Amino acid sequence: MSILFIVIPILGVVVGFLSWYIVRMIATPRQSKAIADQLKQGRTQVVIRSTKAIIQKNPQNAEARWYLGLAYLQEGKPELALMEWKQVNQIGQFGQNVPEIEFRRKIAALFEKFNQTEEALKERILLTKLEPRAAENYYEAGRLFEARGRTDVAVNYLRKAIDLDERLAGAHHQLGMIFYRTKRPMESKAEFEAAIKWDGDDFEAFYFLGKLYKEMSDYTAALVSFEKSTRSPAFKLKALVERGGCYMSQNALDKAVPELERAVKLIKDEGANEALYGRYFLAMCYEKLRELDKSIEHWERIYAKKPNFRDVAEKLTQYQEYRTDDRMKDFLTCGKEEFMDICKAVVQGAMNFNIRDASDIPNGAELIAVENDSDKWLGAKKIPRLIRFLRVSENLDESAIRALIDQMRKLTVTRGAIVTSSTFSRSAIEFAENRSVELFTKEQLQEMLKKATLSSSGRK
Repeated sequence: MSILFIVIPILGVVVGFLSWYIVRMIATPRQSKAIADQLKQGRTQVVIRSTKAIIQKNPQNAEARWYLGLAYLQEGKPELALMEWKQVNQIGQFGQNVPEIEFRRKIAALFEKFNQTEEALKERILLTKLEPRAAENYYEAGRLFEARGRTDVAVNYLRKAIDLDERLAGAHHQLGMIFYRTKRPMESKAEFEAAIKWDGDDFEAFYFLGKLYKEMSDYTAALVSFEKSTRSPAFKLKALVERGGCYMSQNALDKAVPELERAVKLIKDEGANEALYGRYFLAMCYEKLRELDKSIEHWERIYAKKPNFRDVAEKLTQYQEYRTDDRMKDFLTCGKEEFMDICKAVVQGAMNFNIRDASDIPNGAELIAVENDSDKWLGAKKIPRLIRFLRVSENLDESAIRALIDQMRKLTVTRGAIVTSSTFSRSAIEFAENRSVELFTKEQLQEMLKKATLSSSGRK
């Protein structure tokens, strides 16, 4: 009898525990299904309340934390979802109601969202083990390896992704970017072309493919690629600047200017790199077209944002007299006929020569002149000289002197002169010293323009 008194209570406890466990096993699936249904219906507040109640009783309930995270995600609270799912990761209990693959994809995305790249990468690598035939897992892992500077490992993962699914445009794109940054242009080009083949809306791939073509001097192909990338608002400004640059490289300023003007109209951030280059290239075009008012306007806008950008400060200094000296302004900006008249006035009025011949040359004019009759004894031989006027912005080097001397030889002229709106390099000055060539800089030109104006007015 005494044994029965001991056994019966024990049996009662065991039966009670088994009953509780059986009820729990029956109730939990129903409860989980109810929570899942409420989540599908968008009743997130109900889900949050019920799952929190469960967690309060059992903090190790992975299902409740999983559903709570999903509810937070639906409500736009990803940071709270990540807190719950970190706990799920620690509990490590997965099954039908906590699907491990879906869980790891979602938590990896949240880790990356909150710049926890290392944790995100761990999840992506684990996914490649759980789903070894899923190309997307290798692509995501490769992308994260590349973000951490592990380019060699990233390339291996991305190539594995492509081996599993050649149509995975994102993997081709990522490989193209890696090869572009590591100066492997042909491999980069092949990957970008593959990315575009499988995703015709990959505007970034079109943009970088255009840059590769431009670097190869294949401007026709580059222009086509840049044009396609302009369909994306994110790349339109950059692509238009690049198109303008292509036309400039082809010396087609009439086509470059409209593209660059379109680009400048899109500028929202004046300090952005593409904005600075857009204005700079447009200013270069206007300078070559002798529209210096417009050039100076863009240089000033650039200078206001970045004073040390390329040679903008130098340009503004160089053209300072343009804004204060009307004679120099006319010399730099007038049309061909008027420019020739100014050059003739300088030769006659300031240099005191008679003109025998005159012709236009690129960026200037060329005149053959002889001494004025009053400067020579009667019957003395007059020595012709070749005078070349150049309205350019860059300093002239030794090659400019050599070009003049070559032309002097062709014309059998023994003396020459160059009059420029800029200056001469040291090598040019030294080269001209022992030769019959005179050099006149912009400061000397300004003085000659004053005399030419007085002389011409006197003739009038």
